[in-house]
Formats: sequence, C-alpha cells, structure tokens
Amino acid sequence: MLQHEFWLNLEYTWLAEQIGATWLFPLFNSLHVLSITLMLGALLMLDLRLAGFAARVYPYRTLSRDFLPWIWLAFLVAVLTGAGLFITRASAHVLNPAFQWKMLLMVLAGLNMLIFHYRHHRLANGWDQQHSVRWSLRITGMTSLLLWAGVMLGGRWMGHII
Repeated sequence: MLQHEFWLNLEYTWLAEQIGATWLFPLFNSLHVLSITLMLGALLMLDLRLAGFAARVYPYRTLSRDFLPWIWLAFLVAVLTGAGLFITRASAHVLNPAFQWKMLLMVLAGLNMLIFHYRHHRLANGWDQQHSVRWSLRITGMTSLLLWAGVMLGGRWMGHII
C-alpha cells in the first residue's frame, strides 16, 4: 500500500497537475510521439545495416556517427516527455500490463545495445567494409528491431488495457 500512496502522491504534485490539466499534456504527447518517430527512424537505419538487410554499401561507423547523436537527442526528449505524461496518471500506469511490458522491453533493448557496444562495436573495422555480416551482429540488429517494436506496441496498448 505504501507504494500505491507514492504513485498517487506523484500524481498530485504541482507539476503533474499542471501537465495533466493544461495544454502541456497534448504538447508533451505530441513531442513524445515525434521524438520516438525520429529516434526509431534513425535506429532503424543502424539496425537494418547491422542486420545486413540495408545500407550495406555504407560503413557502419559512418552511419553510427551520423545517426547516433539524433538517436540520443530524440531518446532524451522521449524520456523527458514520457516522464511528464507518466506522472499525470502514475498510479494507473504502474499497474497497467502494457506499461510494464513497455518498460521491460525498453530495459532489454538497452541491454542489447550495451552488449553490442561492449562486445561487437570494437570489431566494426573487421566487418564494416564486408558484404557479409557476422551472425552475432545480425542477431543483435534484429533483436533491437524486435524489442523496439515491442516497446512501441506496449505504448500504444497502454490506453486500451486496464
């Protein structure tokens, strides 16, 4: 019960009430969707290259240098606007299975990214210019695509699952 009180108290903060009861809610919602779209569009290019499905004529390092700053900026905006949206109905969101799945899949997507950066990214010189991509890298790219698709589905289902 103490946890539920925490989430309820969060909903009744000044900031949560300002976001939920004013024009800020549709603004945050719109910015959240736009930032996710930008992030996933750029991430799609990297993951499709990593999986060996597209952009094979471009070195992965070149694509990552061009797209990663946009991905991180868009992710930051999505997190900030998502947190603003979350606090307006925190007690309901934490109990929502779609929200729980969304958060779990987002953590798994982050772990997938960390594994890639620590295990495979340093090997990019070896496979960057090759037409064939190692299976472990293909799996990493495909896993990222699937996890982020799940995150998006979880976000869409949040409003429809109680």
